[in-house]
Amino acid sequence: MELRQTTSKIPFESVVHEQGATVLRVCRAVLGVHDADDAWSDTFLAALQAYPDLPHDANVQAWLVTIAHRKCVDHLRAGNRRAVPVDSPPEHASRLGIPGEDHSELLDAVTHLPPKQRQAVAYHYLAGLPYKDVAALLGGTPEAARRAGTDGVKALRSVLADLPMLAHSLPKGEIR
Repeated sequence: MELRQTTSKIPFESVVHEQGATVLRVCRAVLGVHDADDAWSDTFLAALQAYPDLPHDANVQAWLVTIAHRKCVDHLRAGNRRAVPVDSPPEHASRLGIPGEDHSELLDAVTHLPPKQRQAVAYHYLAGLPYKDVAALLGGTPEAARRAGTDGVKALRSVLADLPMLAHSLPKGEIR
């Protein structure tokens, strides 16, 4: 008689608590502040539905970043059909997921990168995914994903050269 090992997954609420900031950082880097909250919510709604079928040994962070990537793509495609936010009433963005409360210039600069560079920087440097996983999300080789990430960081360095504190916080070479 074969014994089965039963491994229970952590509650989904704990997944949201542990991975919420990472997913929001990715959404903000790809979409900007205005649409990131919607993509974050859509990500976790989709994840909630699929979570029961997720294998116990799955990389939850990579799985959530993949879902977030797809939701961000959906939001980018739908962007032309949505109303543009106006300056008033003023919005108070959540501090959850911002890499340092005083780095709004950095996030703004990331949102101005070309899409592949922006996504490579977000997925590798903000979410911590290895380049092979970034390549799977972007469609291409790990070398192309690495090049996009490196080019993105180089572009950020040149844009943020006037802000030495931020320019020095950018990675020098490969992190992973």
